[in-house]
Amino acid sequence: MKTYNIYTDKIDTLPKGTADFLLAASVTKTCEIDGITQAGIPGSIPLTPTLDAEFITTQKLYSMPELAETPSGVPSPALITRGVHNISNFSTIEVLNLGLEVVPQECMVHDFDIKPSKSIAEGAGIDAKEVFAKGMEFGRSYELKGNYLILGESTPSGTTTAAASALALGYKCEGDFSSSFLNVPDDIKNKTISEALSLVDDGMSNFEKLGLVSDNMLLFCAGFLLEATKRFHVVLAGGTQMAAALLIADKLREDVLMQLKSNNLTLATTKWVAKDKNSDIKHILELLSYTPHAVYTEFSFANAQIPVLKKYDEGEAKEGVGAGGALAYVVSSGYTNQELLDAIELIIYEM
Repeated sequence: MKTYNIYTDKIDTLPKGTADFLLAASVTKTCEIDGITQAGIPGSIPLTPTLDAEFITTQKLYSMPELAETPSGVPSPALITRGVHNISNFSTIEVLNLGLEVVPQECMVHDFDIKPSKSIAEGAGIDAKEVFAKGMEFGRSYELKGNYLILGESTPSGTTTAAASALALGYKCEGDFSSSFLNVPDDIKNKTISEALSLVDDGMSNFEKLGLVSDNMLLFCAGFLLEATKRFHVVLAGGTQMAAALLIADKLREDVLMQLKSNNLTLATTKWVAKDKNSDIKHILELLSYTPHAVYTEFSFANAQIPVLKKYDEGEAKEGVGAGGALAYVVSSGYTNQELLDAIELIIYEM
């Protein structure tokens, strides 16, 4: 198993040493729009980030008896991230409560007094400047335990809010955002994005626009990155959602008169996002004012003994819960595809 640069497909690596893992967990009520996401248990999708947080931290579930999965039975990418931790420990796993309906149990949780945001179809109702500022403050104060930081996310329907955010800020990225679906429900997503964008106008500030069409995870992480990259290397673990966080940070740095230290930043995603024919993360990244270090791994479930896992290779789920960054981390630690696959399947057998 190897890690490749998104731009060149040449073998690439993460920084050396152990990494802290932070999960930015958030709920946007956009996830309750019928059919817009499959990232979770039907009827309980707002619980997905809570369950993801509990599972990657403890390999147990407290808030519901089962791990979030797609309707066809594909388990949350939390399974991948936990499998990585089991064979190549993160120096710490901590959770950022960026608006959860249920606080995860038995986890180290950082609370920021942020509430779940409303559906972007009716206006998210976020104080974007305040959430962004809270991210900046945490970026200044977070105490690194290992050598660098991996920042992942769990935000159901987050690719929809990510697309709306980027488009509201004027980026030309229609059709570039991925989905947990194999067959993307474009009509639902596009209708929701269109309704959200109808709420903004050119006279609004960037913060006002994002307060209507974004989500707390994107805004917090954008602020966090501006400050944290001054102090240590951050691996942004995710796909097009995390790419959108970079777009937001790049745009808002003009508002706060700051510069992101891009040489202290890596975006790490999965092959399933990097090679996705229905999205274009490379194009999203090309919209930045700089060329970011961006990588993906070749990890595959082709040899899985549990058949449902092979659906990842077919295009379901793709990314989330820091899976892309976790995979790059385990590669940098010298483990093989088969060793990680065995660790992941062992978790399932023990559940």
